[in-house]
Amino acid sequence: MSSRRDSANHCFGFEQDFIGNWRCIPLCVRRKLDLCGVKLKLNHWLELSQEQRQALVDWPDAAVALEPLRQHLRDCTRPMADGVAKDLPPVSGAPWQQLAELPAAVHEAALARGVQLTPEQWAQLSELDRFALCKLARPGHDHHNLEAAFSEVLV
Repeated sequence: MSSRRDSANHCFGFEQDFIGNWRCIPLCVRRKLDLCGVKLKLNHWLELSQEQRQALVDWPDAAVALEPLRQHLRDCTRPMADGVAKDLPPVSGAPWQQLAELPAAVHEAALARGVQLTPEQWAQLSELDRFALCKLARPGHDHHNLEAAFSEVLV
């Protein structure tokens, strides 16, 4: 089982194929986007420089850092072809933020793959681990990295 790893800038092993060139938005950044309430399109992400992308990976996720992140993303995306990144309500009370209840989609995905995941194990995962499992297990997602995610976070 993973320890409470730093959720701010941790990249998973199953993301290794795009770490370094940052051709996809890593889950640690996607979590920060949810927390600060910004819809950053992949086109926005790809238009950022390598240094800007790395800065977003390294950006802290403390509550005091989220509004500055939101403003930074507005400033960075304003001149882009797709325009300013859209504001969304910051996520609060999402399934991945709940320790007491294992989300049904994650539980069903685990069962379908023969993975044992108890509510107690769920509560011991880091918030980023829970975020990753919820995002990868959601209906309509291709579930490409879900088995690797279960293997990595339930070590």
